[in-house]
Order: sequence, then structure tokens, then C-alpha cells
Amino acid sequence: MSPPEPHYTLYHPRWYRRRVSVWWWLQNRSYTRFVLRELTSVFVAFFAVVYLWQLHALVQGPEAYGRFLARLRTPLFLAVNTVAFLFVLFHAITWLNLTPKAMVLRFRGKRVPDSVILGLNYAAWLALSGAVAFVLLRG
Repeated sequence: MSPPEPHYTLYHPRWYRRRVSVWWWLQNRSYTRFVLRELTSVFVAFFAVVYLWQLHALVQGPEAYGRFLARLRTPLFLAVNTVAFLFVLFHAITWLNLTPKAMVLRFRGKRVPDSVILGLNYAAWLALSGAVAFVLLRG
């Protein structure tokens, strides 16, 4: 006697799947920081678009650049730029804090401590920011 033929159905039974809230990431602090860090890319893109808009206005001439600057001085743009700046600052800080995990440096066979890598990154950031501020504020 042969074994019975398996019985197949066209449709698979529905598995139980627990409903997950859209706000699941707010229940754990590390998840919240991760999602916020990912959302900051929107504000980085915003700054890139504003910069490209500025370059376009520069190419168009002094009148167009004056209109561009006048738009940037409106309360709405000042508020959006302030919020965007804070998010981009958060993005930069969290990015720099990830570097020791993403980049392992060895010196004379020993791993360079995370604090040294972080310190060098922040020092480079401060030096470059100072150089840019010097160039921009000199005139």
C-alpha cells in the first residue's frame, strides 16, 4: 500500500501577524535616535537644494541674487533654516560618533582608542569650520 497523496490547496492559510504601530520606533530610545538620524537626510537635501538655488541666482545676476537673499530673510525661511540647521547638526554629530565603529585604525599593531578617533574627527570639523568662517567673515 502506497502512502496517501499530500493534499495541496491553492491558497495558503493566513498567518497571524501582530499589528505594529507606525510609531513603534518611539518606544525605544536607540530606535528613536536611529530613525531621527535617517530623517535628517531630508534636511541635508534641503540645504543642498537651497545651495543650488543660490548658485542659480548668482549666475542670473545681481538682481536675481538680491531677490534670493530677500526670500531667505523672510520669517518662514528663517524658521525652516533654523530647524534644518539643528537637524543637520544632529546628523553631523551622530555621523562623527559612528566613525570609530565604522573605521578601525591600528597603530603599531594596537587598535587606536575610539576617543582618539572621535577627538581627531571633531578637531578636523572645528578647524575646517573655523577656516570657512574666516574666509566668509573676512570680507
